[in-house]
Amino acid sequence: MLELPQGDVASSVLGWISIACWIIVYSPQIIENYQLQSGEGLSLLFVYIWLLGDITNLCGAALAHLLPTMIILGVYYTLCDSTLLFQVYYYRWKQRARGILLREEEEEDSPTEQSCLLGDNALVHGSEGRPTSIIRVFAQYAAAVAFVIATGIVAYLIGEQLQHDHESPALPPDPPFEWRIQVLGWMSALSYLGARVPQIFKNFKTRCEGLAPGLFLFAILGNATYALSIVVVSMERDYLIRNASWLAGSALTIFLDLIVLCQFFYYGFVSRQRGWIDGMAG
Repeated sequence: MLELPQGDVASSVLGWISIACWIIVYSPQIIENYQLQSGEGLSLLFVYIWLLGDITNLCGAALAHLLPTMIILGVYYTLCDSTLLFQVYYYRWKQRARGILLREEEEEDSPTEQSCLLGDNALVHGSEGRPTSIIRVFAQYAAAVAFVIATGIVAYLIGEQLQHDHESPALPPDPPFEWRIQVLGWMSALSYLGARVPQIFKNFKTRCEGLAPGLFLFAILGNATYALSIVVVSMERDYLIRNASWLAGSALTIFLDLIVLCQFFYYGFVSRQRGWIDGMAG
């Protein structure tokens, strides 16, 4: 039985954890949109540019002849991006249709589309008004992160067991420095970076209402483990240059996602302070 070097083992484990993160990264936001019946917490530019990044990443994976699993994951990411866009436009259409129906029933006191959105936000603020333990929220996310990491490790162990039970095929050599793949890689990296900027600016207006922090938490964990899975293999100059676009896209995106999480903490703190002041005034 051929044993992999420790760097390759660590890379495989980190890679599986990264895949586990990216499989569920969209779920918190999709669920959040469904519960609120609104996708207005998302910046459309954020989703569209992210979609562009996933498409270029998928094309790069296909040109590099990566494993079919990676190509399937690229298709999955694209479908999830499309699902978020569908939710935004569908709930807008639904609210607009509801506003038209109410205007027909009540000509004078009918709510406009804007008041419908404000009503939805009031419900959200109302739910925030209920006391929520910070420790409880932290424990929930910590448990989710631990579960994802454990899932990635189990997936690696299962994959290793299947390879040991069957004759393992030779690992493909590293792809050569091919300019088309590099162009797509850098386009993907710039798209992932640029996508966060309009969302950060939108959060200043919406105070992160309708946005799921889990989307960015698992994106941070997925990017961190992905970048580590690359560098633990080798720190040779040629190897790092060949993977520079993927490293840059992952590492720099982590910084921007941390800014978004800081916005969550800040606006959550401000909301709690306002609730305390209102309670004292009442």
